[in-house]
Amino acid sequence: MIVRDLKTAEQSSRRITSPDGNWESTRMLLKEDNMGFSFHITTIYKGADFRMHYQNHLESVYCVSGKGEVETLADGKRHPIGPGTLYILDKHDPHILRASEEMVMACVFNPPLNGKEVHNTEGAYELEAESL
Repeated sequence: MIVRDLKTAEQSSRRITSPDGNWESTRMLLKEDNMGFSFHITTIYKGADFRMHYQNHLESVYCVSGKGEVETLADGKRHPIGPGTLYILDKHDPHILRASEEMVMACVFNPPLNGKEVHNTEGAYELEAESL
């Protein structure tokens, strides 16, 4: 059994901040945990507006708090995000995430992240990044 506490994890190397200042993510479950997915609590800062394209991962995102929108670039559709909203990037969807308020998100990645990933120039995470 694995038991972790968010507050403790936030004060450790499991808390990663983006170089662009758009987000911070506490990596609660990683590849080394051998569960087949990773689980993160990510804060998207108010005013964030950035493009992502997870070419190597599938992601599910559940909004715990805050408001914003996700725009799918393939069709230009904008989907509001608020508490209780789940969006799933099941086709490696290029998208833009915008936060009108600070948003706290619970994120699941498959395959799992190693721990120190930040977005590359394409807005993706590399498959093999440094572990914590």
